[in-house]
Amino acid sequence: MVLKVTGARNQPFSDIRKRALMQAGAKVVGRGPTRPDEIAFLGLSEADLTPAVQGAIRTLMTEIDDLRQEVSRLKSQLNQMEVLADQDPLTPALNRRALMRELDRIRTFAHRYGSPAALVYIDLDDFKSINDRFGHAAGDAALRAVAERLRAQVAEVDFVARVGGDEFAVVLAQASLPAAEARAQSLARNLESSPVRFGDWSAPLHVSFGVTAITPDLEGEEILARADAAMYARRRELRD
Repeated sequence: MVLKVTGARNQPFSDIRKRALMQAGAKVVGRGPTRPDEIAFLGLSEADLTPAVQGAIRTLMTEIDDLRQEVSRLKSQLNQMEVLADQDPLTPALNRRALMRELDRIRTFAHRYGSPAALVYIDLDDFKSINDRFGHAAGDAALRAVAERLRAQVAEVDFVARVGGDEFAVVLAQASLPAAEARAQSLARNLESSPVRFGDWSAPLHVSFGVTAITPDLEGEEILARADAAMYARRRELRD
């Protein structure tokens, strides 16, 4: 009977096994690879499989399984932490950090493939009055409702982020500037079509928006600033 531990990926584990088995009194003999993709270097004869050696093998297998489970648990925990790091703490939207990262990714994609993309900047007009009249819990409910409505209207390749306060950004990953303008108008109409509700109160929403193209020559903060400026320009034009 021969016990073999093979595979280049197993070498760190095999080194541990070799040391433990030698300490248990086993004679460990190395041998060369049998295939170009295989490293087989641990062989045990039947005479070497004493109770002590068998116990060492079982212990090592248990420890390796425990280690694999711990690595899997840590990977899952890390994935959860990454999701939380990108999530706005109040609404079901991404936060500003995630927005900047995604803008960089889309800029790179646009540079490589020439694919158009745009950013819609949305601001809730007179949002302060909701907080003043109904309290901050009502204001928080309104922000969550806005994020949910926006997310329900965008495509799978697009995403919604809360920039801060009562300001949101919608990234349209495959939209020309004229198409993005039309899409922004549709988003605004949907937000204004029905009031937000919290408990026994309801309040209408009024929004302003600005649109700018996402281009490789502009950094994420510059793109956001241009969309913000376009929003203020549109608001002034409507008021005038």
